[in-house]
Amino acid sequence: MGGADQVSGTRMVANGGGMEENHSGVATNMPIDAIINLDHGDPTMYESFWKKTGDKCTVEMKGYESLSYFSKSKSLCWFLEPKLEDAIKSLHGAVGNTVTDGYTIVVGTGSSHLLHAVLYAVTSRDQPNQMNVVSAAPYYSAYQEITDLVKSGLYKWGGDACHFDKNEPYIELVTSPNNPSGVIQEAVVNREGGILVHDLAYYWPQYTPITSALEFDIMLFTASKCTGHAGSRIGWALVKDKEVAKKMIKFMEVATIGVSKEAQLRVANILQVIADDSKHFGSPEGENFFEFGQNLMKKRWEILRETLKKNQLFTVPKYPFQRCNYFGDDTQAHPAFAWMKCKEGIEDCEKFLRGHKILTRNGRRFGSDPSFVRASMVGGEEEFNLFIDRLSKIQIGDKNEKPNANLE
Repeated sequence: MGGADQVSGTRMVANGGGMEENHSGVATNMPIDAIINLDHGDPTMYESFWKKTGDKCTVEMKGYESLSYFSKSKSLCWFLEPKLEDAIKSLHGAVGNTVTDGYTIVVGTGSSHLLHAVLYAVTSRDQPNQMNVVSAAPYYSAYQEITDLVKSGLYKWGGDACHFDKNEPYIELVTSPNNPSGVIQEAVVNREGGILVHDLAYYWPQYTPITSALEFDIMLFTASKCTGHAGSRIGWALVKDKEVAKKMIKFMEVATIGVSKEAQLRVANILQVIADDSKHFGSPEGENFFEFGQNLMKKRWEILRETLKKNQLFTVPKYPFQRCNYFGDDTQAHPAFAWMKCKEGIEDCEKFLRGHKILTRNGRRFGSDPSFVRASMVGGEEEFNLFIDRLSKIQIGDKNEKPNANLE
């Protein structure tokens, strides 16, 4: 999941104008003193790929089409467009990241919308107390806000799953790969009465090796991070228990009376294009979307690591090489976010970087330490180049720190 609180930060502000050349010699239209907003995860890096697809992903709708609330679908989810259902199954089948047979697909306005539906669906009005919703720190920063937003009598935020020791039913949110750290996560509470919800927004080949087809009870996905189409606000859940799926659908029915058909049909077309192109992986017949994404993320991570190695002020996680079933070789994770830790002596990393006109998200928001920050790696090329340029100019002497040989 990556959407709900991504827009809450300050949008990028620029001072001055005209083309500048940054410290690394890369020309950019962004002013050299622009404030860089890496607080959110707006996936604009994919724009260049989709520009090259031409009209393949264009969807035209006539004025008389899609007037009804209902979709012509035999699916339990009565507002799910058949084309989207087919495209979701086709894409997961092509990538091999999850099983779809035996699951009900529930579509939502992004995965955050679906999480609200899940929390409603897995709780009961007959339960004596609110169920605790927990997640292992560092957890996605919006989970607490989503859980406590409506002050539900059914559930409440319970904090870090690693510290949950109550002998009562609970809901554990498992984000894998993790947002913000990018590591593969597993459930940590593992007690009787627990309900697991797997947030798999980043379990796609451009971000992490696809090592198996997952088969968890409840799995959440979103087009925002899969394809970069955050503005369409389409997410989907794969739900094994039909009764849970029915309650989720009821939540959607009451809350929004379904999900926009225009958005569904647009995303359906895009997912199908990706799925079809995946059949030509490694051939000259067309560029593969996931190959494009992985190459770009790999390049950015190499540049970031080299920059941090030189200034020795920050560390980022190291990720193991694993066999990726999709690419057919050993790869490592290239997460959508850099989970950066300031070296000893800088107590508030977010504040320190803000002083260099780099906006990031404080580690406190993730249940972690303020010496950590999360910085987006999926923004536009100019934004990323200016971020690297800004980092390369930060000197150890800024805070009188001494180099640490153990830092990357």
